[in-house]
Amino acid sequence: MNWNPSEHDSVSATGDAVACEFGEGLALLNLKSNIYYSLNGVGAFIWELIQEPKSIADIRGAVLARYNVDAERCKADVDALLQGLAENGLARVQHEALV
Repeated sequence: MNWNPSEHDSVSATGDAVACEFGEGLALLNLKSNIYYSLNGVGAFIWELIQEPKSIADIRGAVLARYNVDAERCKADVDALLQGLAENGLARVQHEALV
């Protein structure tokens, strides 16, 4: 999968997973593949954010506001998580047409 979204694109959870608290994070069960995934505290925070469609810029901004991390590291880590969720069918990216 070619991961090259715009910061204006939105991401949302697909509904193909159930989540439960697991330590400091979440355990996700993909209902289609029966594969479990674990998310740390930051990943769990992002998972909660994408229960409703959110722009990638808004997700990055929320992580920057909540955690002490530099912007480049935040972008790389958020993008990697969103890409992983999308590639495993747990999130969808909606490309926003700029008018």
